[in-house]
Amino acid sequence: MIWNKEAECMSENDKEALQLKRLQAVVKRAYENVPYYRKRFDEEGVKPEDIKTLKDIEKLPFTTKTDLRDAYPFGMFAVPEDEIVEVHTTSGTTGKPTVSGYTVKDLDIWGEVIARGFGMAGAGKKDIIQNAYGYGLFTGGMGVHYGAQKMGATVVPISAGNTMRQLEIMQDFGSTVLTCTPSYALYLGEMAEREGISKESLKLKAGIFGAEMWTEEMRNEIEKRLNLTALNIYGLTEVIGPGVAMECEDKGGLHISDDHFYPEIVDSKTLETLPEGEKGELVLTTLTREGMPVIRFRTKDVTALRKGKCSCGRTLIKMDRITGRTDDMLKIRGVIVFPSQIEKALLKIEDLEPHYQIVVTRPQHLDELEVQVETSEKFFSDEVKHVEEVKKMIEDRIHSEIGLRVNVTLVEPQSLPRSEGKAVRVIDKREI
Repeated sequence: MIWNKEAECMSENDKEALQLKRLQAVVKRAYENVPYYRKRFDEEGVKPEDIKTLKDIEKLPFTTKTDLRDAYPFGMFAVPEDEIVEVHTTSGTTGKPTVSGYTVKDLDIWGEVIARGFGMAGAGKKDIIQNAYGYGLFTGGMGVHYGAQKMGATVVPISAGNTMRQLEIMQDFGSTVLTCTPSYALYLGEMAEREGISKESLKLKAGIFGAEMWTEEMRNEIEKRLNLTALNIYGLTEVIGPGVAMECEDKGGLHISDDHFYPEIVDSKTLETLPEGEKGELVLTTLTREGMPVIRFRTKDVTALRKGKCSCGRTLIKMDRITGRTDDMLKIRGVIVFPSQIEKALLKIEDLEPHYQIVVTRPQHLDELEVQVETSEKFFSDEVKHVEEVKKMIEDRIHSEIGLRVNVTLVEPQSLPRSEGKAVRVIDKREI
């Protein structure tokens, strides 16, 4: 189902005309109402009237997470505080959180882009959406909630956690769509198996999973365990929350609602704009937000953009699955490693559980990478040789994927921590 055919199937010429009109308006609004942007534009010697084409966006300065933190709490708002009806923040685990403020119109836009995502998953008014994203200052729960309501579906606002209750509700209410992090979806599938709940007895048809990076191999594992179509959703608190982009059932990349969010790809070192299809850092500009417009926000997420009409009929630009973040990549002995590369290697191996943890240390001035991997119940054997063979096989697979030798530790089932939100995959013990 296409929720908003006019917006999602627009011709390229019509879309570019709309994007330019909205870009000019948001740049003017930011310059006139946000002191930070007025100062930065003046420093760069650029005025709103200089934006005559879409390419002119490259004249504008970038916005970073640090800029937003420095404006904490309300310094980036473009409207009076009494027009802000809702606020959300990032977790603030690495410093001051960034704050996102919404007007009534902003919440309507948020609901609109999420509703489009539900349409991409084949959901409609008759569906029962079990929303297991966290409610609160985290944007996940509320964003999905608004989208489900906008579509007219029944939303079950169960939030994250309370896993046995989740499974009970899933069975009793006949939930047809599940929304949560991919790592929690895996955990729900694992617990359903342990409790003897047949996946065929569930009515789930689709799952919309995001808020953390995940691989194609993890998608296959989730689909196998929960008997549904697993689709990727993408968003950032700084831009609006979930709903910036969403996969359709084609699974060939995520459609960005580019009538609301203008995407660019830049080289993270030179900051030069890269051509279509080339991988780099995703940069986003909000085209329609009132409460907190964001100009050229550096997401740190690594992807590529692709134009053209999708097999689903949509013409919204597509972004590739996120393969890593420029700030969460690990540099081990001079080699760049993304956790998703290790996950990809692990999930191709039978008799391993899809749960792992990466531990980085520097015992004697040289980086060491340990990968702790859960085995399945049927793996255990008295033959030490068999264990050593499996360890070597896993180490060889990872070496083939990342080009580095790592130490693999096989751990018992259920021994690694589970997450009801974002999974913590990397523990970096180096003092850098």
